[in-house]
Amino acid sequence: MDTTGTEYAGFWKRFFALLIDTLISGLFGFIIGLVLGIALVVFGVSPAALNDPAAQAGFNIFGFVIGVSYCVLMESSKFQGTIGKLALGIKVTDLEGNQIGFAKALGRYFGKFVSGIIFGIGFLMVAFTERKQGLHDSMSGCLVVNK
Repeated sequence: MDTTGTEYAGFWKRFFALLIDTLISGLFGFIIGLVLGIALVVFGVSPAALNDPAAQAGFNIFGFVIGVSYCVLMESSKFQGTIGKLALGIKVTDLEGNQIGFAKALGRYFGKFVSGIIFGIGFLMVAFTERKQGLHDSMSGCLVVNK
């Protein structure tokens, strides 16, 4: 907690929020994939065609766009967090405690790739920095705080 009374969300709380979001997105992706696969077969696409590298690339791009949209739209919305964050009572803000916009949420999302590519050190920073910021939070000018 800082002098303004802001209580920053710690590493483990954020970790379990991510775990919840991963489970939700995995389940959602499975259901979407199943429905899409069945629909394509019903409309005459052969099951073998679904294994074509171009089809697989299309499915991967579709899944990536859905995942990015989920995180960015939820964190830039009035909810200020994904379902996992909401479940654990935390939210994403700018450095002044305000709701973040779409561009800042998008920058934070892609900053997570930088946090991860350096052996996860960008994520581990949450446990050791004063305001519990990961590298992606610092890069985007965001905080994750308890509600």
